[in-house]
Order: sequence, then structure tokens, then C-alpha cells
Amino acid sequence: IQGNVIRILVALGVAIGITLGVHRIISGDSIHHYIIGGYLLVIALTALAPRYIVALAFDLGGVTTSEVTVPLVTALGIGLASQIDGRSVLIDGFGLIAFASIFPIVTVMSYAILMERMAHRGETTS
Repeated sequence: IQGNVIRILVALGVAIGITLGVHRIISGDSIHHYIIGGYLLVIALTALAPRYIVALAFDLGGVTTSEVTVPLVTALGIGLASQIDGRSVLIDGFGLIAFASIFPIVTVMSYAILMERMAHRGETTS
């Protein structure tokens, strides 16, 4: 997997996670269901993904909690939650960081699974 592809996959994962987190804040759904669902998806993908990508995918999930991402994403969550009645500023603000960390793992492992299946399909047709 090329470096530029990894960067795009991580950025896409962060975008998906933040979008889902913002939707959760606006809709008022329980954070527990989303977090549990996200980690169940990660566990399922870990079982299906090629072994060479699993450690990298988890490491890339940790990379998203950097000096730049955490303050920006937390500020977004706090700002959004403070404008919606009944939302917890602490849970919703920091909950977005969890989503921004889960979904890069999902996108990287999903891409590796897809590429492995396409390569395997190419071998069988040749």
C-alpha cells in the first residue's frame, strides 16, 4: 500500500468518524451504541483483514489523536453540544475524538481486505 493511499484512507476515516459523531450529537442518540458498534466492526475487520495490515491500522487510529486533531475536534463537539439543549458538553465533545480514532482503523483494514480480494480474484482468472 502506498503512502499517499494511507494518508487518504486515514483522512477519509477521520471524516467518516466526525460525520457520524456530529450526527449522533444532533440526533441525541446514546454514545454507547455507536462506540460499541464501531469496535464490533473493528473486531470483525481484524478477523478478516490480512495480518500485515492489522498493526498498521491500529497504529493509524492512534495517529489521529495528535496535537492538532484533538483540540479542533473537541472544540467542534463542545461548540455543537453547547448549542443543543440536553447535550453533555463533556461526553459529546470528547466522544468525537473516539469516532475520529475508530474509523481510520476501519477504512485501512477495509481497503486491505478489498485489495487482497481483488488480487486473489486476478490470480484465479489468469
